[in-house]
Amino acid sequence: MTTSRVASTAPQAPPGPAAPIPPAPLPTATTIPTRHPSGPCKIPTGLWAVGLLLGLRKPDRELFRHLGELLTVGDEPADRLVEWMHTAGMTQARPLFEQALENGIASVTDAPAPLREFFEVYEKTPDWVDRDLIEEGARIMRSGGADGLYVARDVALLGGYQFSGFNQTLLRTGALEKGSNKRFAETTQWATDVITENGLLPQGVGYRSTLHVRLIHAFVRRHVAALPDWDSDAWGLPINQTDMAATLIGALVSPSLGAVMMGLVNRPGEYDAVAHLTRYTGWLLGVQDEFLPRDFRDATRVLHQTSYVLSTPDETTRQLSVPMADDPLQWDYRRFAGLRRKIARSQHLSITSAFLGRGAMHTLGLPFVLPWYPAIRFPVNIIRSIAAQRPGGRERAAERGMAEQREFMRIMAGGDATIGHSAKAITGH
Repeated sequence: MTTSRVASTAPQAPPGPAAPIPPAPLPTATTIPTRHPSGPCKIPTGLWAVGLLLGLRKPDRELFRHLGELLTVGDEPADRLVEWMHTAGMTQARPLFEQALENGIASVTDAPAPLREFFEVYEKTPDWVDRDLIEEGARIMRSGGADGLYVARDVALLGGYQFSGFNQTLLRTGALEKGSNKRFAETTQWATDVITENGLLPQGVGYRSTLHVRLIHAFVRRHVAALPDWDSDAWGLPINQTDMAATLIGALVSPSLGAVMMGLVNRPGEYDAVAHLTRYTGWLLGVQDEFLPRDFRDATRVLHQTSYVLSTPDETTRQLSVPMADDPLQWDYRRFAGLRRKIARSQHLSITSAFLGRGAMHTLGLPFVLPWYPAIRFPVNIIRSIAAQRPGGRERAAERGMAEQREFMRIMAGGDATIGHSAKAITGH
């Protein structure tokens, strides 16, 4: 699945500074926005239980404050690149970015310094990256099939609406008007690009999609922060480091973690492979090193700690969650559409209820539904998990899982989604 596009002929570089721009230090926050709670919040039941099993603790006072400070810290390399693009002119600068993304910075003749400096960093693979481990993690994530995507949608995304500070950015980018279906379709397109075989090699589809998402984040951060109704004292910086860390783990690790409750069980080393893929993807995405997981327990630690800071629901929670619960009533089923849409709504609410619990469902403004779908999937997935450990089983499971994921994308969004389409009014591309 290809999500990036480049100009058909090599564009000429706009004038750039004669000397390289020295890298700016990451901003050091001195104030904490008021969205930061006075103490650790209540987190979803499922995440609390996993944290207990893994021996994870609430963030101490120092870490809690640090996570609050990072609500005002963005992604300096990407933010600097976007400022240059606006200064140079988007008509000329954006095609150069797309060309470097697709073919490498060496393909851009006389590349301007800001563009060259950015890509020279991220085209070089860090020494700690293990390509074989990344490919193993991708196979595990493809093996999750549709159930893995259900966890991403019904738990990570829907449950994430309890993070009201992040909702402020979503609402200012048209989340209500465009609907959650489109947002999740674009997120899923990015995730499936990332876990495509060899997708995270330089210029691979997952590599391109991730840097594309990173650029979009920088555009949105710049746009929303400049809006007259954006209160930085209250909300900090849009798409900040704390928000990005929680989103990264929620999108890529939560599906493998949550699917355990539906019987999709892997070996410990396979979970660590998922974490390693997430670490490299997060590095490409501009997430700070302290949030890049070293293993699966560390990945869970990041989600656990950031949730204690971010889980502050307010009126925006129901504004976003209630319409999303009804999205299945519009999905494209080829046979018995009316009946299957009603079943799908109940199915997805049952998944959310199973993982988040009654209290969170009340907070989201949604009915608690007995977890019938996880219950009926558990024995099926246990058998599949055992079969995946047999010779050739993982490859077969990954192939079947990817087919399920593509079919769910078709039902939900009509097929592949275009990453960044919902932010087109902001990015202009």
